[in-house]
Amino acid sequence: MRIDGRGNLGLRDTTIEINTNKYADGSCIINCGDTKVLCTATVEDTVPFFLRKSGLGWVTAEYGMLPRSTGTRIRREASAGKQSGRTLEIQRLIGRSLRTCIDRSCLGERQIVIDCDVLQADGGTRCASITGGWVVLRLAINKLLASGKLSEDPLINQVAALSCGVVEGITMTDLNYSEDSNADIDSNFVMNDKKEFVEIQCSAEKSTLTKSQFEEIYDMATSGILTLFDIQKESLKSAKI
Repeated sequence: MRIDGRGNLGLRDTTIEINTNKYADGSCIINCGDTKVLCTATVEDTVPFFLRKSGLGWVTAEYGMLPRSTGTRIRREASAGKQSGRTLEIQRLIGRSLRTCIDRSCLGERQIVIDCDVLQADGGTRCASITGGWVVLRLAINKLLASGKLSEDPLINQVAALSCGVVEGITMTDLNYSEDSNADIDSNFVMNDKKEFVEIQCSAEKSTLTKSQFEEIYDMATSGILTLFDIQKESLKSAKI
């Protein structure tokens, strides 16, 4: 049994509460155990310069951790005058993952910005951001369809993400911070509802990874993300299309 009583295949208690911000075009708070992320979507009637007059839309993301999202206060990156390399890497991952969901020609020349603000961190914040980010993207597109600004649904896939790893020689899924910080192998999987992997990040922290171990965490990630798809769908049942 793990520190929180789960089996090695068990996900943390995961919930998604939608419509948590009345101003955003889509919003939710995703809770994965003690990790909590506020995700919001903003529709802008513009695109980056390199896409102007292309007829294509864009989806991008920004990510940040609030000062007391961890055990000690994190200095706001704005006060340092720049974003950390970690922040830039994570928000690019979120943006890449969510762009695979969209037929950008159907979106038209508009941009959807997904903001992911970590309220409380206990491991897996990038995966929670992608999973919650897809939900608010769905909500924002619902709003565009309902208003008549879109005549065709551009959302072509469902996407979610999950961490898996090897801790003290044992493969396990959905690592919390204590497990992640002591992992032999740390990995993040992003998958769509066709069981196609969008991105796999896998690193040897303390030991190398065998083919059999990789196949095991690959299967664990697939099973866990299928469960996350059901949680996403359940959260959207109260949403207006």
